[in-house]
Amino acid sequence: MNFDSLIFKLIREERQRQTRGLELIASENFVSEQVLKAMGSVLTNKYAEGLAGKRYYGGCEVVDKVEQLAIDRAKAVYNAAWVNVQPHSGAQANAAVMLGVVKPGDKILGFNLSHGGHLTHGSPVNFSGKLYVPSFYNVNRETARVDYDEAEKKAQIEKPKLIICGASAYSRDWEYARLRKIADSIGALLLADISHPAGLIARGLLSDPLPHCHIVTTTTHKTLRGPRGGMIMMGKDFPNPWKLTTPKGEIKMMSAVLDGAVFPGTQGGPLEHMIAAKAVSFGEAMEESFLKYSTQVVRNARTMAKSFMDKGYTISSGGTDNHCMLIDLRNKNLTGKKAEDALIKADITVNKNMVPFDDKSPFVTSGIRLGTAAVTTRGLKETDMLKIVELIDTALMNTENETRIAEVKKEINKWMKKYPLFQLHS
Repeated sequence: MNFDSLIFKLIREERQRQTRGLELIASENFVSEQVLKAMGSVLTNKYAEGLAGKRYYGGCEVVDKVEQLAIDRAKAVYNAAWVNVQPHSGAQANAAVMLGVVKPGDKILGFNLSHGGHLTHGSPVNFSGKLYVPSFYNVNRETARVDYDEAEKKAQIEKPKLIICGASAYSRDWEYARLRKIADSIGALLLADISHPAGLIARGLLSDPLPHCHIVTTTTHKTLRGPRGGMIMMGKDFPNPWKLTTPKGEIKMMSAVLDGAVFPGTQGGPLEHMIAAKAVSFGEAMEESFLKYSTQVVRNARTMAKSFMDKGYTISSGGTDNHCMLIDLRNKNLTGKKAEDALIKADITVNKNMVPFDDKSPFVTSGIRLGTAAVTTRGLKETDMLKIVELIDTALMNTENETRIAEVKKEINKWMKKYPLFQLHS
């Protein structure tokens, strides 16, 4: 079989792109060599429909141990009573939960996408907004923080079957206990999607949703620094409230309902090579070095946010509690698209993003979203965040000056040579 020179050339190009520039997309990170090795292992060859110890294929005695190890480690990391590590992504994890706990046409209440929420929390272009009837709560116009009073009013009016909290572009911690009280008052289930802050929550740097939320979903990348994938957890298992029964007439536990919603409900065979990589990352998350890393992520984010504000940039909600920040560029007379394009030319990767009460389309936007997880993995500290802000500011204030942007790029490329990535050859 001939070596596929074309695809591996492209892989090398992507490796060079990641290595030479500044990665500031809040949902991205760099995995360890161990995680990379597990993802590229022979486990990709094995079909394993079902659960560990309950498969529909033979020859699963090894992958059963792999998957059980991932489950056990995830339980230890989050002090969870039940975990399913099979979802291929965060979106699949949310799809499985919704399939399990709400019916098509039921009402759901989520955090507005344009205020920092996620597509799978009820957006009309997503399955969650097409199959279910969504309503949304927002941030307060003055503080740009989640308006819990509005969330309560919406819940009382709409009476949703499921309330969703969590975000993709929100820099503050969540009041899970208050949301659980709202959910209980109307008999709703509460789902927390912690995909972005999962690694910070794992080490106690942010509020823990598991004691308060019925169900928790997450991705395994981002701040958790594992492979791209998803996971569903519960802090406590409980009998399903709809009295669904087993063939023997016993009321199913919610864990069984959710297991069935993953497979056969929304997925086929699990990706055991990815589950092995998840297990590796969960093991890494329990190490003391990960606590040190996570603490640095938060320190870097706070330093970066303050530095931007010192230069007159508007940070939504006035700062950050986690790894990310949302910059409103309207006072700088820039669109998110223009800012993203200029920064990419300088080898600074960010994404354009809508800001609360935005007056521009999702294809243009008024803001950009930044995160510190990847640059912290690379080894950068607080003083480096100040330099990053200086370089970003230079690029944004010179969007039409190709020479100046090229100078910024050259400086970044030279700087990043001091912080090598990927010892493995691709």
